[in-house]
Amino acid sequence: MILGRRKFLATATAAAIAGSLPLAARSVMHPRFKAVAFDAFPILDPRPVFALAEKLFPGHGAELSNAWRGRQFEYQWLRALSAQYADFWHVTEDALVFAAKQLQLPLSADQRTQLMQAYLELKAWPEVAPALHALKDAGVRLAFLSNMTARMLQAGIKNSGLEGIFEYVLSTDRIKTYKPDPRAYRMALDAFRLDRGEILFASFAGWDTAGAKAFGYPTFWVNRLNAPAEELGAFADASGHDLAELATFVTAPR
Repeated sequence: MILGRRKFLATATAAAIAGSLPLAARSVMHPRFKAVAFDAFPILDPRPVFALAEKLFPGHGAELSNAWRGRQFEYQWLRALSAQYADFWHVTEDALVFAAKQLQLPLSADQRTQLMQAYLELKAWPEVAPALHALKDAGVRLAFLSNMTARMLQAGIKNSGLEGIFEYVLSTDRIKTYKPDPRAYRMALDAFRLDRGEILFASFAGWDTAGAKAFGYPTFWVNRLNAPAEELGAFADASGHDLAELATFVTAPR
């Protein structure tokens, strides 16, 4: 029977993770950390949103996506600093409207709805499921810790078939602020009831890596974009291209 591409990649990744560990480590694992708290995008693949932007605005999709993404995070931070909170869904929509205006692209109501809806249709990157299962099998507790709303995170979990994997789905919307506010990072401490050093924070963005490290978490930067480290005075303890590398780092014998 021919496996689908996603299933084949997931199976191959699981085998690679298992095969990379010595036999003794596989039988009795002592992970480096008791828990891992993930930002959304090491888990969820945002590329379909940007592909849709190109489909709706041929030749301008990349430009729109870059302007949208940049303003999306600026609006989070500006609203948090000015105590004018709006949740991730709303700042994302506001950022889209601004980016389209800035680039003088005619954004219809239907296009706006399609692009926003795409955030509720995100699925996990191909290697994520086997990597998460490897961590869970090793006794590592897992959680989301994201600026996304709970609705967006739960949609991604359902779309990806990851129900039951995460012990906690922590959205900063619950406390009406955004990372890198230290109160946001504290959510994982309060949920897991562990010490900082026992929780690995897995980030997608360099600024989030720096924020979590400054808070006191060990950090693993899932640097899927091969971006340079931010010059914010705090750097990841380890980094890799995907979750397979993170799983190997966490479960490797010490």
